[in-house]
Amino acid sequence: MPTLVVVNNPKSWPFAIPGVEVVEARSYLTKPEFGEMKGVKLFNLCRSYSYQSIGYYVTLLAAARGHRPLPSISTFQDLRSPSMARMVSEDLDGHIQKGLSRIQSEEFTLSVYFGRNLASRYDRLSREIFNLFQAPLLRARFVRMGKWQLKHIAPISMDEVPESHLDFVLQVAQEYFLGKGPRVKRRKPTKYDIAILFDPDESFPPSDEPAIRKFVRAAEDLGLGAEVIGPDDYGHVAEFDGLLIRETTQVNHHTYRFARRAAYEGLVVIDDPESIVKCTNKVFLAELLRRHDVPTPRTRVVHRDNADTIPKELGLPLVLKKPDSSFSHGVVKVDAAEAFETAVSRFFEESDLVIAQEFLPTPFDWRIGIIDRRPIFACKYYMASDHWQVYKHDDNGGGSRFGRSETLPVELAPAKVVKVALRAASLIGEGFYGVDLKEVGTDCVVMEVNENPNVESGLEDGVLKDELYRRVMSVFLDRIERRKAEAIR
Repeated sequence: MPTLVVVNNPKSWPFAIPGVEVVEARSYLTKPEFGEMKGVKLFNLCRSYSYQSIGYYVTLLAAARGHRPLPSISTFQDLRSPSMARMVSEDLDGHIQKGLSRIQSEEFTLSVYFGRNLASRYDRLSREIFNLFQAPLLRARFVRMGKWQLKHIAPISMDEVPESHLDFVLQVAQEYFLGKGPRVKRRKPTKYDIAILFDPDESFPPSDEPAIRKFVRAAEDLGLGAEVIGPDDYGHVAEFDGLLIRETTQVNHHTYRFARRAAYEGLVVIDDPESIVKCTNKVFLAELLRRHDVPTPRTRVVHRDNADTIPKELGLPLVLKKPDSSFSHGVVKVDAAEAFETAVSRFFEESDLVIAQEFLPTPFDWRIGIIDRRPIFACKYYMASDHWQVYKHDDNGGGSRFGRSETLPVELAPAKVVKVALRAASLIGEGFYGVDLKEVGTDCVVMEVNENPNVESGLEDGVLKDELYRRVMSVFLDRIERRKAEAIR
């Protein structure tokens, strides 16, 4: 992949880095050969990114040419937004307070060069800022107002870098351009590249490490490059053609930021940000399924004004769910009115709305895995021993227990279960979903739609084996090919 550094004046970039071509901005904008280049990674170091400036047009044309500019147009918009500094202060508050705890003055300016700072103690904060504002050179100003807050952030040009910092800028630029950081390098050039977001330290990841290796192998079998990335690799998302998220997703979380950034940059994304928003909030999901007459347990949205009526409406026992609950965390069964009052009061401390559902005991739940509106696996998840859920968590630190699972060919799952699952998933989109259902007598009801379904080695792949991973990666290949073809028209 060709790498270009675009500057107003090539003399302002006094570094020679192997494999990196320094280009004058006007040449990049006007010379035909740059418009014909394919797969370019471009670093825009022009003096200004203001609207309709030379620097602005460099990134704008790079995006139109299918190149991968840093910063992107979305970063320009973020940097111009007056509210972004306040939002970043809230988002990175822990990193800001920890990183600046030793500063005695009331103001502090932080220079961020390719996600690094001259003082290593500020590296973590610098990386987090770079992950949110993907510009090669940044300057952030903090003020102490009771606690530290980010007051202003802006990109800077090479002309604004102090001479005493130039050697450090060269060092970090080389590391960034040549991939000498902690990221795993792809083994060989490929037509398209997929990033797989995965955190091996997550307590309940949707895929285990053997499954991640199978995803990588499946991609390579199809001629795709696959690279496992982590939360610190946000700044590299635009280097790929697709993103597969194999971490538990939440809206107020780096997984959503990854999905949103990847979608904006034109990558094929699973899970896409819209699916994350729709599926991770059970209030939204309950209303969506109700409006489209998808069968569910009797469900009520609980708020402070109607809470006292819910036990009579649904009967006891009933199930209470936090809107953003996952893996059975934030889900409780209450058997008595007093227990209901205690639990719902606790949930109201975190959310103004809570979901209540009638309790439907069954020995197992169905999970139908669906991608691209097609079912690819069917599992029975049995309840944990002596428990009413698939997961049993010990709040006293005794760990978690899981019920056994059984994977069947989709063709052997009840036709009604598969049909209802497909109907529910179609309301979300064309991504990768796990629809949980219960059979109650002759009825089939949807419990929830997960946008980030489990795929673990030896469990969900029990029938299709390696073909399951290949089918997921085939969706990436087909969608990337379609997007490239549409871009050429």
